[in-house]
Amino acid sequence: MQYRDWLQHLIYRVINPVVRGMIKIGITPNVITTIGLVLNIVAAGVFIYGGMQDDTCAHNYVGWGGGIVLFAGLFDMMDGRVARLGNMESTFGALYDSVLDRYSELFTLFGIIFYLFLKGSVAGAVIAFIALIGSLMVSYVRARAEGLGLESKVGLMQRPERVVLTALGAICYGIFAAYTPFNPLWILIVPLLLIAVLANLTAFARLIHCYNLLNKK
Repeated sequence: MQYRDWLQHLIYRVINPVVRGMIKIGITPNVITTIGLVLNIVAAGVFIYGGMQDDTCAHNYVGWGGGIVLFAGLFDMMDGRVARLGNMESTFGALYDSVLDRYSELFTLFGIIFYLFLKGSVAGAVIAFIALIGSLMVSYVRARAEGLGLESKVGLMQRPERVVLTALGAICYGIFAAYTPFNPLWILIVPLLLIAVLANLTAFARLIHCYNLLNKK
């Protein structure tokens, strides 16, 4: 069993009681997906608001924003779980989930880009933008491949990894920014740099994977 499967099973064991409770009171997967998007929009707003604050407290807002992003990630897992356990799976639901996931990432990373730009880190903002490009392309290559009848799920930097790295970077920045001897913005930027590199490599790995699959036909 791969680490992602093991971790997914562990998380499912934790959230299954909550999921069953949601099913009992009639909460649909699309409602959960929408809540996840709203939370990410709120997180983006917190990042932007933090960027407008004095440096002595700005990092606190980023930490809270990271916590919201991590919390929103649970909803991203619960919508699919509710759909499966509650027999509410639908083609439109899958489409709705994918579209709102992309919007969530756009809003989250936009908020971080705005924060970094306001704090004078143009390089950090560019890195975050490249991470955004990679995040979108990972999803696009998979979607385009599936439209051609191919399966392309290879690569390291899939959505759960991106969400966790982004959230943990923001949370750690919020906690430790006031105590670092170096520029604390790097606590936020380094995870984004990892995403920028690995997400784009993942997109190209999926492209190469599809090329190999097509050449075998």
